[in-house]
Amino acid sequence: MKKIKIRFGTIIITEKTKRLITKLLDETRISQGKLTKKFEEKFAQTLGVKEAVAVSSGTDAITLALAVLYDYGAKRGNEVIVPALSFVSTGAAILHAGFKPVFVDIKRETLNIDTSKIEEAITENTIAILPVHLMGKAAEMDTILEIAQKYNLKVIEDTAEGYGTLYKGKPAGTFGDMGTFSTYIAHMITTGEGGIVITNNEEYANILRSLRAHGRACNCKVCVLSTASNYCPKRFRYESDVRFLFERVGFSSKMNELEAAIGLGSLELYEEILQKRLKNFWYLHNALKEFKDYFYLPKEEKYERIGPHAFPIILKENVKFSRDEMMQFLEEKGIETRTLFSSMPTQCPAFKFMGYKLGDFPEAEYVGNNGLHIGIHQDLKKEDLDYVVDIIREFLMMHGG
Repeated sequence: MKKIKIRFGTIIITEKTKRLITKLLDETRISQGKLTKKFEEKFAQTLGVKEAVAVSSGTDAITLALAVLYDYGAKRGNEVIVPALSFVSTGAAILHAGFKPVFVDIKRETLNIDTSKIEEAITENTIAILPVHLMGKAAEMDTILEIAQKYNLKVIEDTAEGYGTLYKGKPAGTFGDMGTFSTYIAHMITTGEGGIVITNNEEYANILRSLRAHGRACNCKVCVLSTASNYCPKRFRYESDVRFLFERVGFSSKMNELEAAIGLGSLELYEEILQKRLKNFWYLHNALKEFKDYFYLPKEEKYERIGPHAFPIILKENVKFSRDEMMQFLEEKGIETRTLFSSMPTQCPAFKFMGYKLGDFPEAEYVGNNGLHIGIHQDLKKEDLDYVVDIIREFLMMHGG
């Protein structure tokens, strides 16, 4: 069988985008400006929300969304409830914001936080719940919002992998107080590197704009000092130069114009990319049913549409091989793979200082040991997906399948 290279992700940069980038370089206009604002507006329109604030990464999107809560009485060391299983940045962002992550186990069949365990994790120091729509699987938002309302908590959704995910017909990321997204290259809407926060609260959006610019007192949607005019009529209306007046402890987390240009091109193709990925997801899903005795495959619940970020596979208990052996074989055959992350508090050394121990989160730990995911991006064709299935079949035959 001829070896085929199956990349995990890809990016489409159109000729129109290339011309726009060339224009930016020729005019030496690179810092955040009008294109970033346009990207934010179109992103918000795509998700059906009022505000979107672009930042430099998906991690920063979570960090800044949480940091907004300081304006509403939050204190350093307050607690944020989060699923144990996620990419490391989810937990790290809580710490970056100055809060304490309180981890809750997941449901293996949904990959999302076990909502039956949330209330027992709430204390007088809890300020927010941070659900994750992992692998495009929708978290149980009705229950999460009910709990949040009962205990007066904020809800911030980590929707990095939730592009195209619907919960009861509504896009993931639009249920809580804020929704955060990554625009990294592997995602459906990409800027190469970057992130974005969405909200229907104008005040939150203004605070986010301040936070991404070191906590600057000015909350204009576009800083004219970064545009061709280079003159701000409001700059000296205050007791101090507003450009250097900082009212919050902020961050350096702005998206630049080159990234925004790529993002605008990506938004134009979003629906096409989504449909191609959905087609690839369900083609692979149907083909891999042949191996149901070996793997747990994703199941679409009646209340959701799975967002086609990637294809997750979890090994069943009775298999005679390890996840790492399978990943190594796929990689040798040209198929890029990723683990299905880990239980952050018990399998990620960075969180060892928090004092959790193996066995505290059995479902997250099982997935951390036995889960992997592979790409289903828009450039993959039927023959590529058939190759993936054939290679998995070959591997299983080597192990008694």
